[in-house]
Amino acid sequence: MTAIPDAGLQQNRHLVTEIPGPRSRALMARKEAAIARGVGTTMPVFAARAAGGVVEDVDGNVLIDLGSGIAVTTVGTSAPRVVDAVEQQVREFTHTCFMVTPYEGYVAVAERLNSLAPGTHEKRSVLFNSGAEAVENAVKIARAATGRSAVVAFDHAYHGRTNLTMALTAKAMPYKHGFGPFAPEVYRAPLSYPFRDGPDVDGPEAARRAIEVIDKQVGSQNLAALVIEPIQGEGGFIVPAPGFLPALQQWCRSRGVVLIADEVQTGFARTGAMFASEHEGVVPDLLVSAKGIADGLPLAAVTGRAEIMDAAHVGGLGGTYGGNPLACAAALATIDTITEDGLIERAREIEALALPRLSRVRDVDPRVGDVRGRGAMLAVEIVEPATAAPDPELARAVAAAAHAQGVIVLVCGTHGNVLRFLPPLTISDELLHEAFDVLSAAFADLRP
Repeated sequence: MTAIPDAGLQQNRHLVTEIPGPRSRALMARKEAAIARGVGTTMPVFAARAAGGVVEDVDGNVLIDLGSGIAVTTVGTSAPRVVDAVEQQVREFTHTCFMVTPYEGYVAVAERLNSLAPGTHEKRSVLFNSGAEAVENAVKIARAATGRSAVVAFDHAYHGRTNLTMALTAKAMPYKHGFGPFAPEVYRAPLSYPFRDGPDVDGPEAARRAIEVIDKQVGSQNLAALVIEPIQGEGGFIVPAPGFLPALQQWCRSRGVVLIADEVQTGFARTGAMFASEHEGVVPDLLVSAKGIADGLPLAAVTGRAEIMDAAHVGGLGGTYGGNPLACAAALATIDTITEDGLIERAREIEALALPRLSRVRDVDPRVGDVRGRGAMLAVEIVEPATAAPDPELARAVAAAAHAQGVIVLVCGTHGNVLRFLPPLTISDELLHEAFDVLSAAFADLRP
């Protein structure tokens, strides 16, 4: 598939200045003078336009986008259907608050989510502004439905930056350090991490290990919910071993524990399925979505079993901006773009192109410990040569080299040693090959 990007922005990497250029440097000086220093940036460039698989900065440099705004612009920045839908909605009204005078767009998004989420059972949805807000509300719903208070998350998890979701998140710096105390009744269990578990720990064994910890430290009779990313995001794009998620689902069902799938980063075609839970036939009780749901407009959702979703009392869920009409219009157009343009299949095509390219780097470079992922959610884990010891310095150096050559690459992982790749699904094969050429050259140039 060759992408058809928005008109007016050529789909070629093109550098006219060093990175960053003079206008970006001037804007960075203004940013540092005006914005709290706690807000960091991955790249020192300021965007002016974006479309298809590229971002143009204020100096005229055109960069290949392997980040999608952290898995948000899945259908490409300012996708035509989305732009048209938002323009039409903004002329009609921008806000009334759904809790005051509701509108059809919110209802239509909920209907689409109920239809798309795994499972044939009756479902309900509720809309929010961000992934963290939706995760927090999923926990509220689970507690209301079960009458229990404890929640279990997993090693390496990332669920957000609010107080409760910081408690669920595993990584201290930069997300939790100095911001406690955190919400109580949150516990942690070991994840299936094939690269670090070794061949003797398969999915069912990893699940048995996790369940043993939960039973001993929490007790299922006290547990409202188990919250898990089907493929971990910030934690390092960790794909659990086959059988891990189904075993957890079976255990949750047998104990009356609500299984919450955090699909904020994995949802909306990103992994080659509409939701990553589908890869192993897992049907979560509650599914949390955000990021790719509305092509960059702030929207998030909790979708789940009707009897669980309806457990909260009237007025217990909501928010002034939740399900904003502009974001709802964008979400409906985003879903249409995914389904009508075959972007689920496109994610699989990207995997088929990118994984062999990354695997070839691993085959010749002992510092690449693992290559993993699904669809257009892929990663390489960087280690000290021929060991499993994380090497975050090399990961940062490779990313910086790619940035200097006009390729947007993100770093993640509990140890900061994972390069993650999240291209928009509308990116062309030519841009992908060029980006991986740049990455291969960076590894070669940084070889001791």
